[in-house]
Amino acid sequence: MSSLFQPLRIREVTLRNRIGVSPMCQYSSTDGFASDWHLVHLGSRAVGGAALVMTEATAVSARGRISPQDLGIWDDAHVEILSRIVHSIHSHGAVAGIQLAHAGRKAATARPWEGGKPLDDAHGGWSPIGPSALAFHTGYRVPEAASLADIAELRAAFRAAALRSLRAGFRWIELHAAHGYLLHSFLSPLSNQRSDDYGGSFDNRIRLLLEVARDVRAVWPAALPLAVRLSCTDWVPGGWSPEETVELARRLQPEGVDLIDCSSGGTAAQAQVPVGPGYQVAFAAAVHQAGIPSAAVGLITEPEQAEAIIAEGQADLVMLGRASLRDPYWPLHAAQLLGVPPAVPPQYLRAF
Repeated sequence: MSSLFQPLRIREVTLRNRIGVSPMCQYSSTDGFASDWHLVHLGSRAVGGAALVMTEATAVSARGRISPQDLGIWDDAHVEILSRIVHSIHSHGAVAGIQLAHAGRKAATARPWEGGKPLDDAHGGWSPIGPSALAFHTGYRVPEAASLADIAELRAAFRAAALRSLRAGFRWIELHAAHGYLLHSFLSPLSNQRSDDYGGSFDNRIRLLLEVARDVRAVWPAALPLAVRLSCTDWVPGGWSPEETVELARRLQPEGVDLIDCSSGGTAAQAQVPVGPGYQVAFAAAVHQAGIPSAAVGLITEPEQAEAIIAEGQADLVMLGRASLRDPYWPLHAAQLLGVPPAVPPQYLRAF
């Protein structure tokens, strides 16, 4: 039997296999609202056989968007179209997950195909916020250093977003604490130079993420999984480290976090990242070996590669990004290659 196609049960949710679709920004929303693009994009990945289909980074506040075209869940009005998308994903046998996010100091940039540069107010930008008044990179705005009142508002925004996610019918939440965005920027000493209870020591730098996890778990049903995506290293000396990741994962478990989605980088523009096939899998393996369920992500492209990651106990789940964009039916094709009868929708049987 293929390990990749074994079910995975977390709390009261069972994934039909070990393949998930990573959150991938589509930059195709207006005022945070999902559209028919999102319905077709996410629904097709469920039809294609993935077990977990994640929304892109979904902003918990308008100020927390990466771009003006980001998906959002800061308004009750966002729920209706999201619930339609959730229903589509679930009707095709996958679990619908949402990644709750705040861009922090990396907010207010143009879409990648429009240059991806920071936007000024005249071109639709806004003032970002972060742990300290440190810009991400040359040309980026210096963020406002979050006050304690701002931190309380941020916590409340994540909590409210979790409640809206529940109303929309999502069955999986992931907190985005990676890639240099707000929660990650509090973790990393490269971006967090505070001298209060939210900066300095390891315990202080992880405080906000622990509080947000606690706030979300308090309103998220005990039957449903809560995950966290972490950048397991900044790839810069003196930055966030893999050892800190494992210790943070241990601290997150008692707060009700069920799985760590292991990515890397994003907080230091000058980082030298050794990109290659499976280059982040070792981070997922370290978390898994510490007794905490993990997901591996990053240039996982071949079925045999994904199978080995699960079979060798390096991770509990593999998350596909670009491979899923190239082939929405990657799980069906992987099943065929690995000798597993693919769960092909009857409408498509003639092609398989």
